[in-house]
Amino acid sequence: MIVVTGATGQLGRLIVENLITRVPADRVAVSVRDVQKAQDLAARGVRVRRGDFAEPASLAHAFEGASQVFMVSSNARATGGDTLAQHRAAIDAARSAGARRIVYTSHMAASRSSAFPPMLDHAATEQLLSESGLAWTSLRNGFYASSAVFLLAKGLQTGVFEAPADGKVSWTTHADLAEAAAVILTNEGRYDGPTPPLTASQALDFGALCELASGILGRPLHRSTVPEDEMRAKLTASGMPAPAVAISLGLYRASRDGEFAAVNPTLRELLGRAPTGMREVLAEKLGRAA
Repeated sequence: MIVVTGATGQLGRLIVENLITRVPADRVAVSVRDVQKAQDLAARGVRVRRGDFAEPASLAHAFEGASQVFMVSSNARATGGDTLAQHRAAIDAARSAGARRIVYTSHMAASRSSAFPPMLDHAATEQLLSESGLAWTSLRNGFYASSAVFLLAKGLQTGVFEAPADGKVSWTTHADLAEAAAVILTNEGRYDGPTPPLTASQALDFGALCELASGILGRPLHRSTVPEDEMRAKLTASGMPAPAVAISLGLYRASRDGEFAAVNPTLRELLGRAPTGMREVLAEKLGRAA
């Protein structure tokens, strides 16, 4: 039994969709906070149970019978929550349920010295996994391509993308990472510990993304570099909580340091094809052919 947490989220849902094309649906279970959102999966034979990292007692039932637990990382830090406490609860529940292995959604830049706050949690969680006594695999995922699209959204309306100076990022799609995760889950033991970086084939900064978008739209999208303090003031004035502001600004600082610039062939090898590039992503989102 493979138990997937966060299965109504963007990544978790895609992983389940990929898994049930590879193994019988009755070998897949999901742990979700709202079971009503997963009823379509239940109708297809997937076991659906309520489980919430913030409520450790709920995880015993959700993880029952698991051979592997796919642990989607918590984003509690963004709202001031305790991400590590939630991860520790999930690891403890997986061990108590008798799972052999935890597969965890980490990040290519996981590090205790990263300028991007979530990477600190990923590094600390990998340490918890290494001390858990279980076999574990940490998916060092590339930065989600959807984050770039989200960040560009306002600029696409105004014609100017404003942000602090940045560096290149290996933007990678949820769909490609979900497919790779399903391959790894159904080939248990292919990777022990952290994987190589699971990235698309090209790293691009926001200047390059603006050029791509301009070409697709047929109108200019200008890149405007603003000081970090100015950006912090704007984000704070918009009502963004302080932890989320730190994460937002940390992205630019870490990218300037080259934390997200690596490009690695492992994802291509897992998929058996080229990963989706940002030109394709932007063309789809902007409703135009590449």
